[in-house]
Amino acid sequence: MLLLSRTMTDQDKKVKSYGGIPEAVFVDDVDKYMTLPDNESIETVLKKLDEEHNKYKFMEYSLIAKRRRLKEQIPDLERSLQMINLMKKNKENDNAFDTQFLLSNHLYMKASIPPTNKVCLWLGANVMLEYNLEDASALVQRNIEAAKKNLGYIEHDLDFLRDQFTTTEVNMARVYNWDVKRRNQLKMKSNAVD
Repeated sequence: MLLLSRTMTDQDKKVKSYGGIPEAVFVDDVDKYMTLPDNESIETVLKKLDEEHNKYKFMEYSLIAKRRRLKEQIPDLERSLQMINLMKKNKENDNAFDTQFLLSNHLYMKASIPPTNKVCLWLGANVMLEYNLEDASALVQRNIEAAKKNLGYIEHDLDFLRDQFTTTEVNMARVYNWDVKRRNQLKMKSNAVD
């Protein structure tokens, strides 16, 4: 089973995030960063960075759920395509064939399928449509390609998110350490005055 062997194109390398994930800005100069108007206190800054970190965690959770659904969907689509191809082959031979199909979770039913040129595809949302075998094959093939492409985008976004986690965590540590250093300097100055 081949899920995805995708190489990054030049366009992919330019795109930072397909899902619109905001990029975390690295705080290089903490002194300058702390003088910005939005940064009233150290608690405010750390709270803002923590909220940003939590947003990235939520985005990661959502992307992982999408990735899991796609990884389940791709093999199902590939099995559907195999069945359509088998139906095409048996239509040409004018032979009926016996098979089993999934009726419910872990419940299969035997069926004898006569030669036919039609197949019903479950599209989701309680919708099933009848297609001829050629159209069904083309539709399922397009869906497989789209699912693999989307899986590649999700993997790319998950990698991007990991970088944003790291940047945000480093920013939090730098701001916290800046505050510790500032407090120590204030303490030393107050001790020197006494």
